[in-house]
Amino acid sequence: MTTVGLSGIRKTFGSTVALADFSLSISSGELVCLLGPSGCGKTTALRILAGLERADAGEVWVDGVDISVDPPERRGFGMVFQDYSLFPNMTARQNIEFGLKVKRKPANERTKIVDRMVEITALGEHAAKYPHQLSGGQKQRVALARAIATSPRVLLLDEPLSALDAKVRESLRDEIRRLQLEIGVTTVFVTHDQHEALAIADRVGVMSNGRLEQLAHPRELYESPANAFVAGFIGSANRLPASSEADDRWRVLGRSVAATGVVSAPSVLAVVRPEQVAVEEDGPSRVVSTSFLGPITRVTVQDPQAGTVVADIMSVDADWIRPGSSVRIRLRDDVERVLLIDGS
Repeated sequence: MTTVGLSGIRKTFGSTVALADFSLSISSGELVCLLGPSGCGKTTALRILAGLERADAGEVWVDGVDISVDPPERRGFGMVFQDYSLFPNMTARQNIEFGLKVKRKPANERTKIVDRMVEITALGEHAAKYPHQLSGGQKQRVALARAIATSPRVLLLDEPLSALDAKVRESLRDEIRRLQLEIGVTTVFVTHDQHEALAIADRVGVMSNGRLEQLAHPRELYESPANAFVAGFIGSANRLPASSEADDRWRVLGRSVAATGVVSAPSVLAVVRPEQVAVEEDGPSRVVSTSFLGPITRVTVQDPQAGTVVADIMSVDADWIRPGSSVRIRLRDDVERVLLIDGS
């Protein structure tokens, strides 16, 4: 089992700062997702960890040993890219076996390992096929099996599911997590898809402009975002007027709640999730639109004081809500705390 760390990493490309004093510590067997918009530095961090890029400053550690100057082949990492990078002239089985041959594993040992990889990735009926005969999901499973077959110290996944359709992506996402838990390999997963990150990671690191904004368990990240950027990037969020009351309480959508975050700015807003908003009949607000999303219905409301507010209501409770309806909105009774941000 392997621990991984990046400390004080800085990387620039010309005048562009890709990473600025970036630090990250990953426990043995942990799956950490680096999440953020395009250009935030997440892939650069992964490439520096892999040895494919050299940092301008900072160190890369594995099990307490500085490997910053080691080339990729000496690091013993497995990598899976979004373009699969399979050898077109090799079958799925031969692709999986390739790294084992490079390591000069005995033939009988290679056979046992490849058989196991084919089994756990459900590639049995496709093992003799060439890449052009495989679907996108099957190719990705081959790439994953090839990376795992060599028993890497660390598994690095760079947007491995972005080229797949939604149904296949969801299935493979769960499969990657299952394999990672079964094998126990320390894993870094780079993605721009928040649903992917929240679904499979032990911890998620949200990045912006080369910096790590917050690193936390998915639930903590969603329920207690560190700042406005994280709150806006993870899930949906309303930014609503908040007014100060006694005893460090704040009034938001008609209720008095505790708060974290900015409290001294001239103008203060509260970050409120759509599911934290209750919609009731007969009030001063007007329903602008509704969107049926299966188990929930998303309701957009125009409120005379709060402006445009989005609420997520269980669909079984939302039959009466129609565009043009007069409604009253409020903060749900179970909301005890909100994040405050500078609204000026």
